Amino acid sequence: MKLPETPSQRLDGKRALVVGASSGIGLGAAVACAEAGAHVVMAARSADKLAQAVDAVNTKGYSAESMLMDISSVDSITSCMKSQSAFDVVVNSAGTANHKPALETTAVDYQAVMDTNVRGAYFVSVGAAHGMVATDKGGSIIHISSQMGLVGGLDRTVYCASKHALEGMVKAMAIEWGPHNIRVNTICPTFIKTPLTQPTFDNPERVEWIKSKIKLDRIGEIEDIMGCVLYLAGNGSVMVTGTSHLIDGGWTAG
Repeated sequence: MKLPETPSQRLDGKRALVVGASSGIGLGAAVACAEAGAHVVMAARSADKLAQAVDAVNTKGYSAESMLMDISSVDSITSCMKSQSAFDVVVNSAGTANHKPALETTAVDYQAVMDTNVRGAYFVSVGAAHGMVATDKGGSIIHISSQMGLVGGLDRTVYCASKHALEGMVKAMAIEWGPHNIRVNTICPTFIKTPLTQPTFDNPERVEWIKSKIKLDRIGEIEDIMGCVLYLAGNGSVMVTGTSHLIDGGWTAG
């Protein structure tokens, strides 16, 4: 009897782009891909932090290089994507938030979030897909979304709007690019300890509220996201596209 073979999660010989790779979830995604054997292009807009992150990855014996990219600028995205060979895996972890009541949100606040979380994500995806179609190899595009892409949240109206938009965008791209063997998915974390979320964790009342909503009764860590990145990047998910993958500790279960 011939037994089925477990798909490999190795990424040897693959090229991976991680946007927002200088810290937080993006750095975790870069490490996960690099540990699995991929050559990782780590992109961010902070040159000093990015250089430190790339050095740390290469010091571990992995393969990484840096690329300065401002995801809030379409020109920057387009220039960066055209300067690179096609990628097999793209992880977009760049994101921003401006949490305040809807009645206090200005047009400037709104635009800053949308430019990064929606427009930037859109054109990173398009740039990656152009390369994947041109080489006829397909690939996996992964966006770090949020549990707030499926539910609402206090003082998070603009952020929720951006992440709900991202979820819809991914579904449409999955339909359009499926014939090219391009998979597009999101990962939707709960609150994860990162530099971006540190102001929230500095508020003891908010921490207690967060823990009351997470059924596993703990705050998320960057390492909690890395396994899902590797799953969506590797051969174990070759029939998975247009979906959101919740890593929320049961927040959205009810």
